[in-house]
Amino acid sequence: FEPGDDVITTYFPAHKTMVSLLIITRDGHEIEAATIGREGAVGGIVSAGNKPAFGRAVVQIAGLALAIPTAALENIKDVSPRFGELFSRYADALLAQMMQSVACNALHSVEERCCRWLLATHDRAGDQIIQLTQESLAEMLGVQRTTVTAVIQNLEAKGLLRRQRGRVEIIERRGLERAACECYQAVEDHFERLLPEVAL
Repeated sequence: FEPGDDVITTYFPAHKTMVSLLIITRDGHEIEAATIGREGAVGGIVSAGNKPAFGRAVVQIAGLALAIPTAALENIKDVSPRFGELFSRYADALLAQMMQSVACNALHSVEERCCRWLLATHDRAGDQIIQLTQESLAEMLGVQRTTVTAVIQNLEAKGLLRRQRGRVEIIERRGLERAACECYQAVEDHFERLLPEVAL
């Protein structure tokens, strides 16, 4: 969906599918605000009634997803307090991820942020290999492609990953975790506390 669209369908990414929620500026720049994989849902998380999208939802890693009309999802939440409470906890986890992204973008280096993004994507993709262009990664991080190229080359020189055209392979996850800022672990820890039944 695009900003302003009525969110009439809620999607549940399955398996390796990953979606980014993007904020679009007036001049057309976009930056990622949240990453959603098989642990979550896209659209219809907390809204009832009018559900205009604030940002753009884009599939970063293609794959399967389940879909349900958002109105039907709202009815299920009304009928099942436990189901509604699960969505409330997920909304809290998603908000925490967005809040941490704000702090991360303001305080941490591009390399630290890149490592955080690769780790979160690796968790959701469930594979050593992430199908991703450096141009897409630059857009997600809100930086120039040349900046991302330099960061990826540096991480490759450290033996943490291997890059190929249109993909990045994680070689040394522990090293990538050490190179990332604390934001990655803070978000993961909060998610596990809130939603232990669906934690990655």
